[in-house]
Amino acid sequence: MTTTNSTSPLLQVSGLQAGYGEINVLWGVDMSLQSGHITALIGSNGAGKSTLMRTLSGLIRPTAGTVHWQGEEVQGQTPAQLLGHGIAHVPEGRRLFGAMSVEDNLLMGAYTRHAKHQELHDDLERVYSTFPKLKERRTQAAGTLSGGEQQMCAIGRGLMSKPTLLMIDELSLGLSPLLVEQLAEALQVLNRKEGLSLLVVEQDVITALELADVAYVMDQGRIVQQGPGVDLMRDPAVRAAYLGELSEAAAEVVESTTEH
Repeated sequence: MTTTNSTSPLLQVSGLQAGYGEINVLWGVDMSLQSGHITALIGSNGAGKSTLMRTLSGLIRPTAGTVHWQGEEVQGQTPAQLLGHGIAHVPEGRRLFGAMSVEDNLLMGAYTRHAKHQELHDDLERVYSTFPKLKERRTQAAGTLSGGEQQMCAIGRGLMSKPTLLMIDELSLGLSPLLVEQLAEALQVLNRKEGLSLLVVEQDVITALELADVAYVMDQGRIVQQGPGVDLMRDPAVRAAYLGELSEAAAEVVESTTEH
């Protein structure tokens, strides 16, 4: 593993282009993720957010540009190689093995580690302490869980790989506001207590910007704006594009949040 100083990015993306067959989706994406930060990626449907996540996790091969992980060039590597570096991807839609138990799904996250039994046990307990509901449901088929519990299981599976960077695509998709708040709090605890770096793709812009140290706005496959989450929350262009239909009460919540 390449050693970097504290000011070097954990992940540096430069001029990245990628797509599907002859259809290009990403156009010269530049992004820099710092170790220990929560980074959010926001944008409308079809902006290219999920394509970027799939490219960073090796599911899509880039056609141009570079990706440096802790100073090492890694674009074009396989998902297994990137997972070995410490980059874990929680995909949109959870993608659990529905007929398998919760615990077996979690253990699948550690399949590349060749860890000893005690170490796996300790890691499972760490996940269960983060998401107590999963311990209650550990023998239950993952496909029978509620949407929120499935998202907990998908995140827990990612944690079982012992990642340095956990990328979560559409954290809040199909979930109630209360569950989204609980998941966001759990991620903040992991970030603060364990220093876990996070890249979160999220259509719920308020949740994303409240959660993020730094946020990027993507539109039509390009990064069009970036900055601290609290600054983007105040930005008139961002608010007009993504917060324009907030109710008056919700707008007041945003204002009070950004004032503190």
